[in-house]
Amino acid sequence: MSTPTNTAITLKQRPNGEVRDDDFEIKQSSLPELQDGEFLIENKYLSLDPYMRPRMNDMQGYMDPVGIGEVMVGEAVGEVIASKTDAYQVGDVVTAYTGWQTHYIAKADEPMIYKVDAKGLPLSVFLGAAGMPGRTGYFGLTEVGKPKEGETLVVSAASGAVGSLVGQVAKSMGLRVVGVAGGEEKCRYVTDELGFDACVDYKAGNLDADLATACPNGIDIYFENVGGAVTRAVAKLLNKGSRVPVCGYVSAYNSEDIANVETPFHVFGAMPEPPEHRFFLVTEWQEQHGEATALLADKIKAGEIQYRESVAEGIDNAIDAFRGMLKGKNFGKQVVKLA
Repeated sequence: MSTPTNTAITLKQRPNGEVRDDDFEIKQSSLPELQDGEFLIENKYLSLDPYMRPRMNDMQGYMDPVGIGEVMVGEAVGEVIASKTDAYQVGDVVTAYTGWQTHYIAKADEPMIYKVDAKGLPLSVFLGAAGMPGRTGYFGLTEVGKPKEGETLVVSAASGAVGSLVGQVAKSMGLRVVGVAGGEEKCRYVTDELGFDACVDYKAGNLDADLATACPNGIDIYFENVGGAVTRAVAKLLNKGSRVPVCGYVSAYNSEDIANVETPFHVFGAMPEPPEHRFFLVTEWQEQHGEATALLADKIKAGEIQYRESVAEGIDNAIDAFRGMLKGKNFGKQVVKLA
């Protein structure tokens, strides 16, 4: 086969606040010949996730920042199109942290590459509801949230890839589930299609009152995705013994000085009786990756988990789609479909 050309998006400069087109560079390059023990992945979909924004900043976090000139980080799902290893055959479908590019040469012993049993589902699902966001929601709820039947759970960004999964799993465990989302359309989706008991529209202007009405017995678990005003409203309603899995706080990610932003840890830590709260990463349960992926895929196939996606077409549209996602313009999981 002829060697394909790779198209990649690299970080050209550190964004100051909201990301702009000139913070990135789109580069095309010829791929080198495969060496023994390597295989070539042709990506089908790229994942766009909020965690990528802090990694553009030059500050140490839970993961290293992306270097200037390096390919933007991110997971993709793709097909093996050439191989010089027995570990991966041509035609295998895999998820891998290839970054924002159309092709990727991987080594047979590289970590965090997993073969996908699609079970007849669209491949993009393995970047969303049956992928990293799905596993994040599942483990964050079950392992950090420690849900009990009859409790009240509130989840922010409830129509998104993580939040929608958290609420549906919690409902199946017998909890009262209240979502927080932006706009009437997203809130309707959360209650009518996902089956949450209630959804509060934070854009409606009555956040505190609406949340209190939706949670007459207070809040036992708050699954944190956004920070800001939603966190402050939730804090007033937390019950004694409540738990707060902190997945992220996207409302702060475009701040020009993220080091001085009020975080959920400031809000909860300042309470007279702080809830049990901690930041978590899905990699804490990496050994259960395959098991959780299969469980979520089976639930999706059985119709027990609903999901929605926003699909940008072509790598050239990745930057604009990413910018929109940070402002909540996407509906559900944001992916980029490659040609």
